[in-house]
Amino acid sequence: MRTALVIGTGLIGTSAALALSQRGVVVHLTDHDPEQARTAAALGAGTEEAPDGPVDLAIIAAPPAHVADVLADAMRRGAARGYIDVASVKGGPRRELQERGLDLAPYIGTHPMSGRERSGPLAATGDLFEGRPWVLTPTRDTDTEVLNLALELVSHCRAVPVVMDADAHDRAVALVSHMPHLVSSMVAARLEHAEEAAVRLCGQGIRDVTRIAASDPRMWIDILSANPGPVADLLTDVAADLEETVRALRALQSSDEDERREGGTGIENVLRRGNAGQVRVPGKHGSAPRVYETVTVLIDDQPGQLARIFADAERAGANIEDIRIEHATGQQAGLVQLMVEPKAAPALVAGLRERGWAIRR
Repeated sequence: MRTALVIGTGLIGTSAALALSQRGVVVHLTDHDPEQARTAAALGAGTEEAPDGPVDLAIIAAPPAHVADVLADAMRRGAARGYIDVASVKGGPRRELQERGLDLAPYIGTHPMSGRERSGPLAATGDLFEGRPWVLTPTRDTDTEVLNLALELVSHCRAVPVVMDADAHDRAVALVSHMPHLVSSMVAARLEHAEEAAVRLCGQGIRDVTRIAASDPRMWIDILSANPGPVADLLTDVAADLEETVRALRALQSSDEDERREGGTGIENVLRRGNAGQVRVPGKHGSAPRVYETVTVLIDDQPGQLARIFADAERAGANIEDIRIEHATGQQAGLVQLMVEPKAAPALVAGLRERGWAIRR
């Protein structure tokens, strides 16, 4: 691939353009908002100049509701040898293109499974997709050349290609992305009018659950409008679980010992089912989940503290597999949770203590 056209310079389009530009591909940028394209070009994602002729690959980075319109226009203009979109829903746009009678041989639907709470070109990075799944949904009609171009794009972005049926993809993202986003928003909504004294007690748990609720509602309306059925089906199941959980909690309030016992069993059941589901979430780099030991360190909120911890961990011979930071309420301090292999934990604890760090158990 020598040339590409990115139509839509938001987070995903600009990040893909940055990755391609960094690998020597000439990228042309366009957006319905010229200011966004101008910003993306200033970041080094490509040029606002129109290509002289058809590019190798056109990347449509528009909301799901507009993908078919943008694709149809680009294909009728002969803008590229191959076309992909990067929308988070795949079945609907393809069916809409089919209904318009377009030749879909030069098109393949794709979806990079990566993003951020922030949107727009200023949130983009060239490594946004690194190590992340990038779904490709070819059909029997898809040209081999277009599939190869899409795979080359995925390789340039250092993502991991995953081939799926379009409708199976839509059911999968409803489960692992769309439904969880709504649940996160519903939990976060409980905080809107909560007493300030209660909100000040927020810890890492509530931050984890509500993190994705910070995303742009307009973007998510577009996404959910393109995949409402599978999401509604999943929320129906969640609602049934909630009803059972509420009944179990009410039973725990009962003066009847048998009812309390039954309530406890119901709560234990939902918690154990949660355990069973959580362990299926892939681990680092998409590998099988692994159990790490957590070493918790108290730090002051001062420049250079994290760098010191990492340097001291390296001296102790420990590889930090993951990290979380929990800020202390009302204090200029926090807790850093270092996740390491269990066998590395004792040496890490000893090494950090030796260098003056306060370890919390």
